[in-house]
Amino acid sequence: MVEITTPVFITWHDGNSRLCGDFRALTNYTKADRYQPIPRLSHALDKLEKAKYITKMDCMKGFHQNGVEPNSSKLLRIICHMGIYKYTRMPFGIKNAPAHLKG
Repeated sequence: MVEITTPVFITWHDGNSRLCGDFRALTNYTKADRYQPIPRLSHALDKLEKAKYITKMDCMKGFHQNGVEPNSSKLLRIICHMGIYKYTRMPFGIKNAPAHLKG
């Protein structure tokens, strides 16, 4: 399997720093997953009408809640002045990440 290393950028937003990998090269070779779009609010409310229980969840840093397969982490490597690192959790900016987060 090919290993890809992408540059990392440190951005500051509201005084906080965060790492941002530039995964555009990987995105060019990634096949899009087929997934259903987020349902319309009216359809979701219709289903809730029949529900016995309702749960509300807020996934802080949602993309990092999903793990990635070991083979996939070889494609999610970043490089900075401290060395080369690979993601073991889903980073933001990957082509299919929103579909997996929604799923």
